[in-house]
Amino acid sequence: MVICALILSNFINRAGLPTALVEMIQAANVTPMMALGLILLVYIILGCVFESMSMMLLTVPIFFPVVVELGFDPIWFGIVVVVVTEISLITPPVGLNVFVLSGIIKDINTGTIFKGVFPFWVADMVRLAVIVLVPAIVLFLPNMLY
Repeated sequence: MVICALILSNFINRAGLPTALVEMIQAANVTPMMALGLILLVYIILGCVFESMSMMLLTVPIFFPVVVELGFDPIWFGIVVVVVTEISLITPPVGLNVFVLSGIIKDINTGTIFKGVFPFWVADMVRLAVIVLVPAIVLFLPNMLY
């Protein structure tokens, strides 16, 4: 899967998809925050059906140039992608962490585990909103290195 994702991302970059996405966003007069919201929505939807590493390998080469062109910090975007990937590990129907827990604890069914994980999913979504709306929280330590 990793090799195929790397080949696909190389092909997509050579075909010019990231450049076309930037041009499409600029032509649509969409604000950078709205474009970022759509990108995060894509990540959350993909997280429902994809494993996290595959999702990152397939999407980061496409979205990274778009996000940088929109004026967002690359380090901040990397952290946002990691947070969204963490959220995808507990998002139904594929939430891999939930299935691992279900395999360890045989007495509890997967639906019950998803119900128990829901408050943590909500807290993760709030954390994601805070990170997106207040990037200085994420960039505090990296900015101290400069």
